[in-house]
Amino acid sequence: LLKIDARDLTAVPIGDSDNLNVGDFVVAIGNPFGLGQTVTSGIVSALGRTGLNIEGYEDFIQTDASINPGNSGGALIDLSGNLIGINTAIIGPSGGNVGIGFAVPTNMAKQVMAQLVKNGEVRRGRIGLETQDVTPDLAKALNIAINLPCAVVTNIDADSPAEKAGMKARDVIVAVNGKAIRSSADVRNRIGLVPVGEQVEFKFLRDGATKTAKVKVERPYEVLGASGESVPQLAGAARSEEHTSEL
Repeated sequence: LLKIDARDLTAVPIGDSDNLNVGDFVVAIGNPFGLGQTVTSGIVSALGRTGLNIEGYEDFIQTDASINPGNSGGALIDLSGNLIGINTAIIGPSGGNVGIGFAVPTNMAKQVMAQLVKNGEVRRGRIGLETQDVTPDLAKALNIAINLPCAVVTNIDADSPAEKAGMKARDVIVAVNGKAIRSSADVRNRIGLVPVGEQVEFKFLRDGATKTAKVKVERPYEVLGASGESVPQLAGAARSEEHTSEL
């Protein structure tokens, strides 16, 4: 996170990346191969891309706007001039563009920025539940629509915030904080962006009934000392720059 001491700069308005749809036109701005101020155009090819193993928390916008080495950190802009993503990565056998590029959504970037401003670091919390995507066999066993965007709870940690809020294994999560979820990875991303100490509202299905639960996000463990001695198994370990954990 950088603060630049400069004048006469025009700020790019930050858009709501949740309003993007597949097929929307976008423009990528960057410095590919050292060619500064290069602009390329394309469409949003897909949303919520995960499993690329580029970052710990992934929720990428996929675009066919030409993105090449040097574009990383550049702006992905919609046709109204709003920033809706930060160009991050490509897939290409030769290291160049083949029409598959990825950008971090602005809503994720804003949450990270807010934590950096407030805490100087990103603090990931936990609520003590594990989820997985719903397979056709699971959908049949749970008596839910096979094409329902959701994630099923597979385990609840004892005495965890999720257990205290009344959630159980086999609950089918369909929304987090009022917004529909796409997958298990989507649930993880939503929780990972919530500051420690705040509550998350889950909407889920249980035995055919729709229920809600408010769960408080907690630190993964007590505040870790410099030597890690608040957790015996971590004695001698040093604090990492980013706090990450399972849900």
